[in-house]
Amino acid sequence: MPRRLLALVALCLSAVSLSAAEAVWLTDLDEGIKVAKAEKKAILVDFTGSDWCGWCIRLKKEVFDQKEFAAVTKDFVLVELDYPQKKKQPAEEKAKNKALAEKFGIEGFPTILLLDANGEPFAQTGYEAGGPVKYLAHLAELLKANTAEGRKAFAQAKKDEGMVRAYGSELETILTPFFEKKDLAGGEAALAKFIKAKSMTAATKLNLVINARVSLTQACKPGDPAALLKVLDEIIAETSADVKELADVKQFRAQVAAAAAAKARK
Repeated sequence: MPRRLLALVALCLSAVSLSAAEAVWLTDLDEGIKVAKAEKKAILVDFTGSDWCGWCIRLKKEVFDQKEFAAVTKDFVLVELDYPQKKKQPAEEKAKNKALAEKFGIEGFPTILLLDANGEPFAQTGYEAGGPVKYLAHLAELLKANTAEGRKAFAQAKKDEGMVRAYGSELETILTPFFEKKDLAGGEAALAKFIKAKSMTAATKLNLVINARVSLTQACKPGDPAALLKVLDEIIAETSADVKELADVKQFRAQVAAAAAAKARK
């Protein structure tokens, strides 16, 4: 075979290999589920605003478009659901994507939702700095939640988020007068009464209490780290150790203490 023809064959083979290594994105979740079932993989769904969302554009450029990210196809079928503002989109696709955003409770972009092969969610993430290799490691960690327990925990977390939003709106109306009067004791009493009257999980309670009590303390005793630390210590002591979100409260407490110590040294 002539060398020129050999070179052409080699070039074609190289192009085929490169194409096979690229991450292919579907734009229909139903199709993604079919492929995932056939290939026994999970599904990564990118809810994106491709032509207007800055973080979406960065995530695509820094992670999804990088050649190293193609390794993700070993574990995931990729689906992009776009919500553009300028780019033309078929009416059927637009309506279908809108329905999926409502179904999964998508509130911002980019949202990266991980589903099992049946389309049941087990984890959620978004933009992460550090490039494709770091992002692949992040996804590998999240993939561990693709179990019956993981899917159940994710469903409960989403339910808790909905309750926090609903109760938070109701609680804001109740507490607003106490903020205006800077009545910390009255606000805390109203909060305790509200929490006692509602049925909620420990995680929902923690989210509501931390937001309300910290906001009340900062409004009624501005610039008083001792008062804020006292509130945080009380919340930590009252919360069961198995509530996952408690770790964030402890981290916040450590930041407040460090800031107070630094201010005292000046």
